[in-house]
Amino acid sequence: MNFLHPITPDRPWLAPLAGYSDLPFRLLCRTQGCAVAVTEMISAKGLIYGSPGTRELLLTCRQDDPLVVQLFGAEESFLLASIAQLRQSGFRYFDLNCGCSVRKVVRTGSGAALLKDPGHLLRLAKSLVQAVEPGCMGFKIRLGWSHDQPVYLRIGQELDQSGAGWITMHPRYATQGFTGHADWKHLALLKTKVGFPVVASGDLFHAEDGIRCIEQTGVDGLMFARGALNDPGIFKRYLLARQGQPLVSKKPHEMLAMVRKLCGLYTEHGMDRLGILKMRTLVPRLFKGIPGTKELRREIVFCKSWEDVLCALQACPVSTSL
Repeated sequence: MNFLHPITPDRPWLAPLAGYSDLPFRLLCRTQGCAVAVTEMISAKGLIYGSPGTRELLLTCRQDDPLVVQLFGAEESFLLASIAQLRQSGFRYFDLNCGCSVRKVVRTGSGAALLKDPGHLLRLAKSLVQAVEPGCMGFKIRLGWSHDQPVYLRIGQELDQSGAGWITMHPRYATQGFTGHADWKHLALLKTKVGFPVVASGDLFHAEDGIRCIEQTGVDGLMFARGALNDPGIFKRYLLARQGQPLVSKKPHEMLAMVRKLCGLYTEHGMDRLGILKMRTLVPRLFKGIPGTKELRREIVFCKSWEDVLCALQACPVSTSL
């Protein structure tokens, strides 16, 4: 079994991306140098009640290791029951989402809403840490709920003392959503105040952003989110840059090869229908800004079969020029 630790700058993570970071996408990112992947956010209550779709979010395989299961919820009983169930199924690493600001999550008291009541969050944390193996429970947070409530230092320090394995921070306030910019100076400050690993998230769109973030903050690790959605090769580019090699942008033929690889992964794991639907949204993102791919980005959204997808890829000028 692979191990999540050590958490270092040379072992980049893939973030939990709602609607995207399923098994095939995680496996694709791992071929590019992703060392640790996180599942899409999973409702603890939904898991216990067997909500439709939850099983698909937990699909995994031997190559998808180490894998962190990210849960959301605000009720201790459901969180503990879900971890117990998942551990029986063989999962080892867990993360509690305390940063999602989406309305349907927040209105249940979950996600970033937990930042409104740090005391409750920390009580939950203590119980969850005790429910798993040492070092196997992490927490993802933001700076606080709003600008007048910066609670991240208190939370980080108490999580450290509780025995949590790591903390991931997106340095925005919940009320910001994804507006403004991620203020990395708070990551640097948090790192000086805690002894356990700090993983950075937020505005890591390109490999060079990851390099700058490590240099400016001294954090232990990085978690690529939207950057990986736009280019799964961001992991490889970042790691090469860490070795001192020149930074290079994504290439059309690389994107085409990754899309074809992803098509194969969806088929291999019996996720054909879902895979075709994912192609409609992923391909336009992956080829955005690449000359000669406008027709492909337009055509892909109408594909209804793998034959349609493969024909659209083959017709792309990038493909015929290879």
